[in-house]
Amino acid sequence: RVFVVLDHDHGVAEVAQAALDLARALSGHVTCLDIVEIPALISTEYMTADAGVALLEDDLGRETENRSRIKARLAVEDIPWDWKNATGDIARLLEAETGLSDVIVLNTEFVERESINMRTIVSDLVMRAGKPILAVPQETRSLDVGGHVLIAWNGVPAISETVRAVTPLLALAEGVTIVEIGNTGGQSAEEAAAYLSRHGIHARIDRSVPLVSTVSDALLAVCRDRLPAYCVIGAYGHSRLRERLIGGVTRRMLADSPVPLLLAH
Repeated sequence: RVFVVLDHDHGVAEVAQAALDLARALSGHVTCLDIVEIPALISTEYMTADAGVALLEDDLGRETENRSRIKARLAVEDIPWDWKNATGDIARLLEAETGLSDVIVLNTEFVERESINMRTIVSDLVMRAGKPILAVPQETRSLDVGGHVLIAWNGVPAISETVRAVTPLLALAEGVTIVEIGNTGGQSAEEAAAYLSRHGIHARIDRSVPLVSTVSDALLAVCRDRLPAYCVIGAYGHSRLRERLIGGVTRRMLADSPVPLLLAH
C-alpha cells in the first residue's frame, strides 16, 4: 500500500505521479489523503476567528477543485486506489493514517504553503513511522523505478534497515551503486553488496567520491552530477541532538537534493 498526501499546491501532480509509478512497479494500491489544514488565525477572538473561517472556506474550495482534478486522473490509471479527506494538522493526521501503509510518498515542500514545513514533518515522521518514506522534490516529474539507484552507505544501522526495507524496489533497478564518502563505521559496503546479491541485485561499490567539505556536500554533488532515479539514505545515523547541532546529512538532503530520496530509520 502506497500512501500519498495530495495538497492543492502546484507540485501535487509530481508527487501523485511518483506514487503511481511506485505502486505500478510493485503491483500496489494507492491511498490518497487530501488534507485541509485549519488556519492558525482561528482562535477565541471574534475578529481573528472570523478571518480564520474565511481562510478555511477558501482552502476547502481549492481542495474541492484539486480533488476533482486528481480523481479524474486516477480514474484512467490502471492502479487500484482509494481516497480519504481530512481536516486538521498534517503531522498528526499522517501519523494516525499511515499505520497500515508500506511506503509513504511526500513532497519535500509545499511551495504555496510556506507555513507547512514538510522537511520537518518528513524528518519527524520517518523516526516514528517504521517504514520507508519517498521524499519527492518539487522539480521531480516522475519516479523512474527501473533507473539507476544510488545508496549512500555509512554502515550505521539506519542505512542497513533502509536497504533491507527497500530491497524489493532495488530489485527493479537497472543498476545500483553503493557510494561511501568519508569515514564510515559498522557494517561494510561489501557486506551490503553481499546482502543485495542474495536477492539477485549486483551492486557496484564506489569509494572514489572526494570528501569536499562535508559528507552532505559531497553526496549532493554526486546526485547533481549523476542524477540517479533516486537516492537511498538512512535517516539520522547519529543522535537527533547531534544531527540538529551539526546540520546532519538527512536534513541537508531533504532541503537540497535534486532527486527523490528513499529513507527509513
